[in-house]
Amino acid sequence: MITVRYFAAAAEAAGTTTESVEARTVGELTAAVVGRHGAELERVLARCSLLHDGARVADPAAPLRAGGLVDVLPPFAGG
Repeated sequence: MITVRYFAAAAEAAGTTTESVEARTVGELTAAVVGRHGAELERVLARCSLLHDGARVADPAAPLRAGGLVDVLPPFAGG
């Protein structure tokens, strides 16, 4: 299981700030969360950065560590 934490617009689109997802790759994870939460989350995810245990991941084939943490971070304004 992977713990997914959503922030800002991603949390709003998902309707939650955290959930557990069964996934072995970034692609499996994104497919699973879009399947749960729909088109609005898919739209937001297109602009988000994903951090797996603190390291940015973008390749859908990138493996995820079992028990790992994925943060879903939309672009933030400010400086």
